[in-house]
Amino acid sequence: MDAQKPEINTEMGTIRIADEVVSTVAGIAAAEVEGVASLSGGWGTDLAEKLGKKNLGKGIKVEVVDASTSIDISIVVKFGYPIPEVAGTVQQEVKQSVETMTGLNVKAVNVNVIAVDIKKEEPVEEAANDTELE
Repeated sequence: MDAQKPEINTEMGTIRIADEVVSTVAGIAAAEVEGVASLSGGWGTDLAEKLGKKNLGKGIKVEVVDASTSIDISIVVKFGYPIPEVAGTVQQEVKQSVETMTGLNVKAVNVNVIAVDIKKEEPVEEAANDTELE
């Protein structure tokens, strides 16, 4: 049986926040960190996304007990970025975003770096300079 979800009681009624909401907030916060190429939830969620189903909470496991939560998140880091710094920034941003938006106390953000993205990106500055020379 599922544990009772935390409730916020107001004079107008009760507010319950689903785990999926917490994972979506965490996913958006992590994806905005510089150096994060993507989130990854394994082949199943990656395949579903290729078929057109966008999942902002992929690669994120949320465990909420009472009014505190633990979050496990799997990321792919862009090549050339320092992995410990990127992961540390993800931890800070996810904690801050989830606490601000949900009011839950985040006791842990565990970051699993599962891959490094080695795609070459065309430098924007060089392409702009080429057109100026013509």
